[in-house]
Amino acid sequence: MTWLITGCSSGFGASLARAALEIGDKVVATARRIEDLGSLAAIPGASVLPLDVTNTQQVKHVLNQAKDEHGRLDVIVNNAGAGLLGALEDCSRDDVDACMAVNFYGPLAVMQAAAPIFRSQHGGHMINISAAAAIANYPGFSIYGAAKAALEAASESYRAELSPCGVKVTLVQPGPYRTEFIGRSMRRASTSTSAYDRTVGQFGTLLERMNGKQPGDPDKAASAIVRMVSEGRAPLRLVLGAYALKKGRDTAAARLRELDDFAHLGTGTEFGT
Repeated sequence: MTWLITGCSSGFGASLARAALEIGDKVVATARRIEDLGSLAAIPGASVLPLDVTNTQQVKHVLNQAKDEHGRLDVIVNNAGAGLLGALEDCSRDDVDACMAVNFYGPLAVMQAAAPIFRSQHGGHMINISAAAAIANYPGFSIYGAAKAALEAASESYRAELSPCGVKVTLVQPGPYRTEFIGRSMRRASTSTSAYDRTVGQFGTLLERMNGKQPGDPDKAASAIVRMVSEGRAPLRLVLGAYALKKGRDTAAARLRELDDFAHLGTGTEFGT
């Protein structure tokens, strides 16, 4: 089985690449700077390619190059991403564009370039790394969470469109894992309004205190994803970690309560009722 994984310089991407290689699969590991992939390149079964997911033409070229070299691409993982911390009011258009580019438009380009490859080989598994912010969002993550929510909605349609061709799609929703996401992968909004100190500010402080102490082990998360693929299973959503599982259950229960509480307003609003 051959994997192509974006954002392999660290975190989930690097852990996933190693986990897939450990079971004997082949991995095309990519990152914006190929020099960051030196340790992966030395592992038998791995090949490395430079890839900036925000460059649509490069995305098409790299996916087709990898497919030509290996004959097929069985699993493609949209892992590259970056955070944006800031109140919605404080996020400039440049902040928004940069966040959407790497977290939504880039993965979207990968999905579009993968579609004809998957169709031609009558199968494949697209795995998109989402976030707990897409389960229910936080103050300060308005744009980041919106990008991940957009990725989730696009993935649902992508799955429905390509399932007749044997294509599987899975969204991975991880909780807090000990990666470099809070550190080097977190951008802050251009401005900071003091009115949001008790909401966005407190959330930012929480992230800073959590950094390096997150309960999630990215290697164990990677092993779980590889196991899912190896078993031939493809849930639409794979929730990882105790925090995200509780968040998912609590959010679903709250939405059901709200649905029931206001059903009397929605009922009887069609013609003929």
